[in-house]
Amino acid sequence: MAENNADMLHKEYWDLNYVSGPLVFLENGERFPTGAILDVHLTNGELRQGQILEATSTHAVLQILQGTRGIDVKGTSVSLKAEGARVACSEDVIGRRFNGTGQPIDGLPPVVPDKELDINGSAINPVSRDAPNDFIETGISAIDGFNTLVRGQKLPIFLGSGLPANEIANLIVQNSGTKGDDRPFVVVFAAMGITARETQYFLNAFEEGGKGSQVVAFINQADDPAIERIFTPRCALTVAEYLAFEKGYQVLVVLTDLTNYCDALRQVSSAREEIPGRRGYPGYMYTDLSTIYERAGRIRGNPGSVTQIPMLTMPDDDITHPIPDLTGYITEGQIVLSRPLHRQGIFPPVDLLPCLSRLMNNGIGEGKTQDWHREWSNQLYAAYAEGQRIKKLMAIVGEDALTPLDKKYLKFCNEFERKMIGQGFDRRDIEDTFRIGWELMGYLPKSELTRIKASVVDQYYKSAEDLAAEADGIEAKIENA
Repeated sequence: MAENNADMLHKEYWDLNYVSGPLVFLENGERFPTGAILDVHLTNGELRQGQILEATSTHAVLQILQGTRGIDVKGTSVSLKAEGARVACSEDVIGRRFNGTGQPIDGLPPVVPDKELDINGSAINPVSRDAPNDFIETGISAIDGFNTLVRGQKLPIFLGSGLPANEIANLIVQNSGTKGDDRPFVVVFAAMGITARETQYFLNAFEEGGKGSQVVAFINQADDPAIERIFTPRCALTVAEYLAFEKGYQVLVVLTDLTNYCDALRQVSSAREEIPGRRGYPGYMYTDLSTIYERAGRIRGNPGSVTQIPMLTMPDDDITHPIPDLTGYITEGQIVLSRPLHRQGIFPPVDLLPCLSRLMNNGIGEGKTQDWHREWSNQLYAAYAEGQRIKKLMAIVGEDALTPLDKKYLKFCNEFERKMIGQGFDRRDIEDTFRIGWELMGYLPKSELTRIKASVVDQYYKSAEDLAAEADGIEAKIENA
């Protein structure tokens, strides 16, 4: 077998059949294994690379990574380069910038790899997979306080077109970290189909934000071949798995934008003339997305972990669109951004009510955050939901028809959006989030706080009047001094 592979590596084949979009079709496909990387030799001497998507006894489908423009099927030949797509892995990748296939774009030499690993990774044995746990602090109150991210979790962010996705992605990259854990923390950032302006924004933000040396970035631009977009998340996750499970890092993977990835998947599927599924996307998109999302996790006995925050745009703000719909089936919750909050100038515009972290309880509680964290979150969530209900009621009956208690909830709702959700671009640790939450509860009567133990309420609750009096006293002391 080794001799046959050696022969194939040096042999060129000229039986290209035809070109369709980003694909080239070859005859006699049984010569190449599925997933093999081929060198494509053009008539002008240019060398490109492609990957075998499908190989049968009659044909092979080859996707060209640099695009098919200029390929003449009569004068172009192919030869086997490798039996699978691989990416260089080493701790030296930390702080580096690469394109979607793992080639450096930061002006530095290529990484000298400790290993070259298949970008498709290897499945974690279910018996060895450990349950996600322990708190990852993102610095965003709406996530840390109410939809806590847990090590080993996959928690997507759903947003509409035009909402500040890039700013939120950068905020998470800059501010995330583990609490009470001395293991090294690193962020692997993968961008798919972003513009040149967005690319420059991220590169500048990583360097200026002070976390650039802890970020591994894989960037596929909008004018790069769509095929490269399919490689980008897999290259990023392969590096993340190497750092986590072989070097013991806590790795957070931020993927943006999965909608561009799925559009590239649809383009390749159309070129292969496959029968389309919902909205023209391939019927196997659920399976394909699962091969990305399910690479998050922890391995029992291994100190490292891979945590994912995929970000995706919902076309027409439709959460039932196939991409967010299928993502919701695979992942463990969602963070949803709000267009009305964005119009009010609130950043980050997190729409708290439809948000959910199914694994939140694994990362909070005594020894992790606070033993009353869950009750605190439930109380604020319920009060905010009641305030939103009263807002809708007021739109029908008018403010004069509201009871005094209704007006307190309305005040609480507005202040909650302004102070808790709308934190701006500042990092906020979990202790500050808790403090602001207790202050906001002061807008409500103590008797309304029924979801928290009375002993905890007695310890932390202060009415808005008491807080105002304390503030006045502090100001008076400053003036007298």
